[in-house]
Amino acid sequence: MAQSVSDSAQTDPALIALNRFGLGAGRGDDLVKIAADARDYLKAELEQQDIALVSAGDSKNAGLLDSTAAIQASMAAAAERKAAREASAMQSAADAADSSTDAKAKPAVPPVEADIYRDEAQARFDKALNADPGFVERLVGFWSNHFCVSVAKAQIVRASAGAFGREAIRPFVLGRFADMLLAVEHHPAMLFFLDNRQSIGPDSRAGKRRGRGLNENLAREILELHTLGVGSGYAQADVTSFAGMLTGWTMAGRKGRLGEPGTFVFNANAHQPGEATLLGKIYPAGGMGQAEAALNDIARQPATARHIATKLARHFIADDPPPQSVAHLAEVFAKTDGDLRALALALVDMPEAWSMPLTKLRAPFDYVMALRRAVGPTAGNEPQRTLGWLRALGEPLWQPPGPNGFPDGSDNWASAEGLKTRLDIAWQAAMQADDIGNPDQLLDALVGASASAETREAIARAESKQQGLALLLMAPEFQRR
Repeated sequence: MAQSVSDSAQTDPALIALNRFGLGAGRGDDLVKIAADARDYLKAELEQQDIALVSAGDSKNAGLLDSTAAIQASMAAAAERKAAREASAMQSAADAADSSTDAKAKPAVPPVEADIYRDEAQARFDKALNADPGFVERLVGFWSNHFCVSVAKAQIVRASAGAFGREAIRPFVLGRFADMLLAVEHHPAMLFFLDNRQSIGPDSRAGKRRGRGLNENLAREILELHTLGVGSGYAQADVTSFAGMLTGWTMAGRKGRLGEPGTFVFNANAHQPGEATLLGKIYPAGGMGQAEAALNDIARQPATARHIATKLARHFIADDPPPQSVAHLAEVFAKTDGDLRALALALVDMPEAWSMPLTKLRAPFDYVMALRRAVGPTAGNEPQRTLGWLRALGEPLWQPPGPNGFPDGSDNWASAEGLKTRLDIAWQAAMQADDIGNPDQLLDALVGASASAETREAIARAESKQQGLALLLMAPEFQRR
């Protein structure tokens, strides 16, 4: 049922607000509540103070550590405890051998990184499930995928991926692009993910002593993925020069020789000395400030405006967005100095956003969140169940296949296997629901008048409430955004 969508869906502003911009309706009267003025409802969420933040100090997030530095300290303490346990186990084994008795193996202790990841995942899911209508959370998801890190890289990234979002994405999601860019590229998770800790200026004190050189990963991905985009005119020489400017940007290690463990530090001994040229502009020697000045300039390049505008239009409007949409968003980006709230408002005011049919297939995260919002409370082991669903659908939380993030086109998620997995998850959710109610009434609450005759008939003819709910969760009007 997820292969097409009724044309009537494009005429329902409330459904567009909830599906195209938000995370879907809940079981209440969301459609009715939004119907009076769907655009203003979305704009009202953008005006809420600190709407995107997730605080470790909130009682709902009691398990969160308040910073990447605290995460590093927790990991270091866990490593010390593990070493002590292993030493104790070796001593016990030796004592048992001396006394010819059997030593009982102690149960393995889960790594602290797994606990941190689980708590961060739960906070991420809770924020999405309780958002109203969820436009800001969709923006958080967009920017988190644009500036992505992967927990598959190393345990430190697994532990700090959630904090990366809380510290470098959420505070700036309705702020200035340049500020988010600087926060992202300074963050230890990004520096570790893109190997900048391994980059040493060949002419620096450390480079001459160790005989090591540049790692261009961070510089290349900033230019290719984070700002200018492919084919925007930069050359390999720009990548190499920028990599030299970024040398010395690193994370303090557990021994704290350069600063508090787990925090960003600038290691002057590893920084490539001298002036550097990037995109035709000469940047004088200036330590950490040299690359910061370059980042601020790159954030204001016309190519950056076009790259961001194209991705936003593709994400929120259509896989092949109208050229006028991209041009308008790029113009707003340039005129407002990368004001991301202004960009979000421009999206809401764009006529194409309300006239074009809902044809994009929800990405796995958006689908699972919409499904859970629709089904309501269910028995189950969370967040493990939701994490498992995301893995099965091909979008494991904070684990993109590469630094370019998860794909944003419907074709990437619409395979026969992917749709079968969605059906399996829809059935699981229906079977686990605490209170299904009447599927026909739920269809009205989630989709409203946009439901096609075929969808209504299929649900009405379901052999059980569970089957009716599962069919609703697989309906094109529910799957598409």
